[in-house]
Amino acid sequence: MSQSRAMSLVEATTNVVVGYGLAVLTQFAVFPAVGITLPLQEQLRIGLAFSGVSFLRSYLLRRVFEAIGGIAASRERAR
Repeated sequence: MSQSRAMSLVEATTNVVVGYGLAVLTQFAVFPAVGITLPLQEQLRIGLAFSGVSFLRSYLLRRVFEAIGGIAASRERAR
């Protein structure tokens, strides 16, 4: 079953929103443990930057695998 671009976008967005929350919570735990102290605003910005990269990665990989699946399905139908 193929996933539409819109659903890929919804999936990637949901994944990144949840990931952002986890990333910020992880930063709160890990940064002090390794001697990094940053204001909340800076930690939120760092989380946002990584979340943006994560969103693009997630969406693009989903589209690549959908394309690969489409190619494989076309080959199967051609047999």
